[in-house]
Amino acid sequence: NAYRRTKGANLSWRKFAKEFMAKLEAALLSDLPPFRGIDTVGLDGLLTKAEAVRREKGHRVFEQGDPVDTFFLLLDGHVRVVKMNPQGEQIIIRYISSGELLGIGQALSLTRYPASAIAARDCVLLRWPGSQWGSILEQYPGFATNTYATIGTRLQDVQDRVMEMATERVEQRVAHALLKLVRQTGRKTEEGVLIDFPISRQDISEMTGTTLHTVSRLLSAWEQDGWVKSGRQRITITSDDQLKRLAQRVRD
Repeated sequence: NAYRRTKGANLSWRKFAKEFMAKLEAALLSDLPPFRGIDTVGLDGLLTKAEAVRREKGHRVFEQGDPVDTFFLLLDGHVRVVKMNPQGEQIIIRYISSGELLGIGQALSLTRYPASAIAARDCVLLRWPGSQWGSILEQYPGFATNTYATIGTRLQDVQDRVMEMATERVEQRVAHALLKLVRQTGRKTEEGVLIDFPISRQDISEMTGTTLHTVSRLLSAWEQDGWVKSGRQRITITSDDQLKRLAQRVRD
């Protein structure tokens, strides 16, 4: 919210970032998953090693194949993680929401980023040099524990995605993708639950391994049935019960 206000105030990012880091209190981070259980002294120490950066919508946070020299905490916004396969096709691996870490390839002993991270909307992040990874894990065991728990969750997500691709029909995959985004970012509105960042039908197709035509056909049919409402990069779920039944049907 502070970053959004600077846009109207014509403050330079460099000035804002300096003031932002000076005012950022450790207590504001204590409830975020990567920092749970870390005392105020430890949080202050982590903050002194970080700097605030921004990425505007559509800009890359890091690039697939680049050296793993930085890791991040997303403070505000949403980030789309995408991977290019050998055929040059783009696959959306996951979306990162505020409060999550990204670029933590060093935790898996990777030397290059396995995917790219792109701002799905304007973002503010904390950035740490990769050279400090080892010392941070050693100095702050709670951070290490929380980071590896995050990796475990994401690996389970990947396994679930592989299972969905192998066993489920396309309509189940699309329903699962929408429901996951709702759980992750949903915001209640008068019309239903809005996926709270810009997302296109092409994005859904890249998440589910299907074609744009198929996603468009399904969303149009579901809109006629009153399950969803979609517009330009906006999707609102108006009947999640129907989507849940569809997603579960293949497993029953």
